[in-house]
Amino acid sequence: MIDGPIDLAPKLWGELLAAYAMPPRHYHTFGHVREVIRTYETVPVWDQPGEVFVAILFHDAIYEAGRQDNEVRSAVMAMNAVQRWQLDVNAARVGELIGLTARHGRLKAGEVDSDAAHFLDCDMAILAADRPLFEAYEAAIASEYQPVYGDAYAAGRRAFLERLLQSDIYLSDHFRDRYEETAKANIRTSLNAI
Repeated sequence: MIDGPIDLAPKLWGELLAAYAMPPRHYHTFGHVREVIRTYETVPVWDQPGEVFVAILFHDAIYEAGRQDNEVRSAVMAMNAVQRWQLDVNAARVGELIGLTARHGRLKAGEVDSDAAHFLDCDMAILAADRPLFEAYEAAIASEYQPVYGDAYAAGRRAFLERLLQSDIYLSDHFRDRYEETAKANIRTSLNAI
């Protein structure tokens, strides 16, 4: 369990933990959620802290490497949980935030509101991690995706990382000022290794 602006029943926590354990994952685990929550706590102001908190909890609840509908399925799971457990948040907003994670690297600063920008930036904070942690992240991503894509994995990963280099990785000033250059340096190092 994680303390936050919204209290979840123990049974709902159990459902969430079970979801993050299926199928076997290497990066998109509940440990990732904990890291995103730690980053969420560094953001000075949230307009809808409860909605963002619930979106973080559910954003990768359904995650199967190679599927194109993980975000949609996670959003539906979250919105259903909000209604079933009568959580005091706007279910549609939670679903909208989760859906935006499918657009990492394709959005520009100013295309989303402040909460959405900070939420997406929290999810991408790993890109600016210290080098050993970033390398562990890259290895975990490879462990999830390489079995699905085989020899095509390296080309796909390269394309994603190159797209990030050509974009604003972080959509908010709060994250861009602190992490953009470090994230781009990490990405360049990874590209040189592919």
